[in-house]
Amino acid sequence: MRPQSVMLTFLGDHVHGRGICVSSRSFIEAFAKVGISEEATRSTLTRMVRRGLLRRHRSGRRMYFGLTPTSAEVLRDGERRIWHSGVVNDAAEDRWTLIGFSLPESWQRQRHELRSRLVWSGFGPLQNGLWIAPGEVDATEVIDDLRADLGANVKVFAAEPRRPTDMQALVREAYDLEGLGRRYREFLRLWDRADPAPEAPDDLARSLTLLTGWLQIIRADPRLPLRHLPGDWPAEHAQRVCHALHERFRPEAAAVAGRLLDTVPDDCWADLDSGHNGDSDHIMA
Repeated sequence: MRPQSVMLTFLGDHVHGRGICVSSRSFIEAFAKVGISEEATRSTLTRMVRRGLLRRHRSGRRMYFGLTPTSAEVLRDGERRIWHSGVVNDAAEDRWTLIGFSLPESWQRQRHELRSRLVWSGFGPLQNGLWIAPGEVDATEVIDDLRADLGANVKVFAAEPRRPTDMQALVREAYDLEGLGRRYREFLRLWDRADPAPEAPDDLARSLTLLTGWLQIIRADPRLPLRHLPGDWPAEHAQRVCHALHERFRPEAAAVAGRLLDTVPDDCWADLDSGHNGDSDHIMA
């Protein structure tokens, strides 16, 4: 697991909405439970500060880290995906968003950036220069930062399929259903058992591993219409397992986190100079 992914899981479950900043030592002790070294944890904290995902405050010899508006939005998005959106689209209407673009071959940077944003937003390639996503996607969020470069080269439509379009075949061609289904089944292999993650030291470690792995899967899942998915699609079963285990792990995980957390109120921190060389991240808590 990537340390930053574990960091976001921990922040979402134990920090977001509580109005607190957390000491570096707390992160180090929590992440050691899932095999992440002290060095990797400190490096991750430093990188997240530089990327605007965390802000830091020194109190005596201790360094504390709090959320930023950017990281708070990332965590809200994760919360929506885990607890509210669901992993399949069972809407009665078969609605799709189409994005078409024609970019010069010399625009390799713009092409790569646009395709990356499209994949992240749930789009799959329908054919050259035409991408499709389930539901009605606000495409302005996808292309907003690129609009000055792309101009009129991108066109967006809302659409419904019509005969003779074979939507099941189209979905198989536009999305890697085999790969996504394999990830859900691997998740079930690891977690759909009476005693999952027996090697973990406690339920905080199990909870961090569970939710980090789950988020990595569902962030890559475009929530395709259930009517176009295979009959044995494992996503909903995996979601039920994830939610049930989180409820099972939550009491001990919260208790362990409570013993580890060294915090200060969020309104008492002060930003350090953004040009700081990061040495203070190595102050021992």
